[in-house]
Amino acid sequence: MPASIPALVTPSVLEWARKESGYELGPVAKKLQVRPEKVLAWEHGEAKPTLRQAQALAKVYHRPLGVFYLPQPPSVPPVAAEYRRLPGIPPGTETPELRLAVRVMSLRREVAIQLSDEMGHPIDEFNAAAHQSESSAAVGGRLRKLLGIEAQEQLDWRDEWQAWRRWREAVERAGVLVFQFPKVNLNQVRGVTLPLFPMPVIGINSKETSAAARSYTLIHELTHLALARGHEEEVALRESRTERGLQELERFAEEVASAVLIPEDLLMAFLERMSVPRNRWDVPLVRRLAYTFRVTPLAMATRLRSTGALTWNGYQRWKRDWDAYVETLRPRKGGFASPAEKSLGRSGRPFAQLVLEALDANRITSVDASRYLELSFDHVEKLRLELAKGAEAGFGNGDGGD
Repeated sequence: MPASIPALVTPSVLEWARKESGYELGPVAKKLQVRPEKVLAWEHGEAKPTLRQAQALAKVYHRPLGVFYLPQPPSVPPVAAEYRRLPGIPPGTETPELRLAVRVMSLRREVAIQLSDEMGHPIDEFNAAAHQSESSAAVGGRLRKLLGIEAQEQLDWRDEWQAWRRWREAVERAGVLVFQFPKVNLNQVRGVTLPLFPMPVIGINSKETSAAARSYTLIHELTHLALARGHEEEVALRESRTERGLQELERFAEEVASAVLIPEDLLMAFLERMSVPRNRWDVPLVRRLAYTFRVTPLAMATRLRSTGALTWNGYQRWKRDWDAYVETLRPRKGGFASPAEKSLGRSGRPFAQLVLEALDANRITSVDASRYLELSFDHVEKLRLELAKGAEAGFGNGDGGD
């Protein structure tokens, strides 16, 4: 059988591909239904995988099969040189799923820069800088002004999904690519930034079924981009903060995100009408107020604490009650999304439009377009319809991303 023909691959490249993809020997062997010793023998040049096994390895590692035939491993920057340092994830310990998500988002960014140059489109610079020494209210007010979301518009949003789409659109207009990534456990990461300029990237975990939570993560990560622009943060490989320092930075970003999503003057107007004592906020009250602003209850509680409307002890008590309430909830299943909607949700409107424009101008092939959009070519026209439908309505429909 052709599949039993030995694949004349380079052993050192096989080892590089496995380690670069974040896999230990055991999981790879299990996926290929062989013993770990066999995978190790391939990497040491003591045996050769069959063609079918090499194809399976390429699928596991998300690499083109031809890479395995290179004479030596390619020289590529470590994945930790591209994303911001995440608490609890030292560089080099990323899961295969997270490493793949970062690689895909990084590739999209490179494609966007290349196509923008070829199409003669100027690249909007994201220049909002922030410093941890500033007050979270000051940084939040500056970012809110940059995004241009008016208070009345926010109160008029139909639901949290419309809020998410509008926040995403505003961030994209500010010169940031917003992508969504699948298959990464929420306990590991909800959002991440690629603080690479120009065209920095914000990635949102599409396992998050709450649109309000996505909005919060989006603005949280925008804060990290502003800190990186202000030279307060580095990519994971160069970040020297301790875990405690990273947690302090996270708390600062949480307060800034809450300040962006919940303007103080608007909040105070509602608080005056509600007249809730500083230590009497319970889960139903915070949920009701959060719904008005189309934000998460946790974001609202954080904002109440930072403005002094909720005491620190009251916040800690509320947080315990909130965590207990969340434990009683059943995970919500996402709704059905078409392939075109998934593609648009993951890649974002600006990127999808840029790829289709380049395709129409014959700057890329249909194969290129399908690969960039992670969409079979017979669904590309449906993607055009989704883009047109969103433009007419003022917001996109395919923002689930999963």
